[in-house]
Amino acid sequence: MITKSLKTNEIANYRLSIAPMMDCTDRHFRVLMRQITKKSLLYTEMIVAQALHYNKNRNKLLDFDEIEHPISIQLGGDNPNLLAEAAQMAEDWGYDEINLNIGCPSPKVKSGNFGAYLMGKPKTVANCIEKMKKSCNIPITVKHRLGIDSLDSDDYLMQFVDSCSLAGADRFIVHARKAWLNGLNPKENRTIPPLQYERVEKLKNNRPGLTIELNGGINTVNDCIKALEVFDGAMVGRAVYSHPFLWTKIDSVIYGEKEENLSRSKIIKKVIPFAQKHLENKGRLWQISKHIINLIENIPNAKRFRQELSENSQTKEADISILKKIAQQLEDAGH
Repeated sequence: MITKSLKTNEIANYRLSIAPMMDCTDRHFRVLMRQITKKSLLYTEMIVAQALHYNKNRNKLLDFDEIEHPISIQLGGDNPNLLAEAAQMAEDWGYDEINLNIGCPSPKVKSGNFGAYLMGKPKTVANCIEKMKKSCNIPITVKHRLGIDSLDSDDYLMQFVDSCSLAGADRFIVHARKAWLNGLNPKENRTIPPLQYERVEKLKNNRPGLTIELNGGINTVNDCIKALEVFDGAMVGRAVYSHPFLWTKIDSVIYGEKEENLSRSKIIKKVIPFAQKHLENKGRLWQISKHIINLIENIPNAKRFRQELSENSQTKEADISILKKIAQQLEDAGH
């Protein structure tokens, strides 16, 4: 299914974005988040350009729902021609922008020589960006680290960003940590290397004309507000995924929209039409419920509600009545 991207006079609003996270930011989670924030930029999980080239069932990789706009697709790869082809597909499919992953340090990307490993190959990155820019007319952004291993100086970071900018990158999402490619696993690389916001701020001060978004260690709406005093945007990841209900005031606080009185039951009820359509297309309820479970916390009997939703959603026979029931129970309990 191809959907229309934003109108040409609109820009995907990156003041707050929900980070791409493998095994988390699938289309079901994104639909859930759209009930919480209409304005924030959503991301797909990383999709490898090579997979798009060889996979005939591209719908499975690329499809999303119209309500997910604004949405950015994150691509992984180091082959300029394959990335250009993937960028053209993304534009044709209706994505609002494209992000190149230069921050992931997982073994999967190591074997493919992309992700954070590309920070050591600025010429390759520039070539990829140039090819992608020529193949489509939507923004190309870059998500990267402060550095990798011994390539960790401010001068190197500046040179890397300058190279990407000259190649045509429209925005930089900077994870304010370096990555240790040897010695730390992906989870450790999210927490062990220290956050260095001052280095990202120095980059912004030295390149005020570039659009720079801060990522890493942003755990609350107040953290976002503080980041936006210095940077053009703030990207938040696992704090949103694990505690989505704590972010229901994003649109009013960050974007100045009229505050909507959201409750857990209201959010679940808004997801039900999408879930019904998913089941009619032979999907499983658990694919959606596993994300909804994180909504149910910090209330009396949360454990019981979560357990009931989990157990009932994982059977093959699980239908929409399970979501309706849990939504009603939450509403009856004042949630």
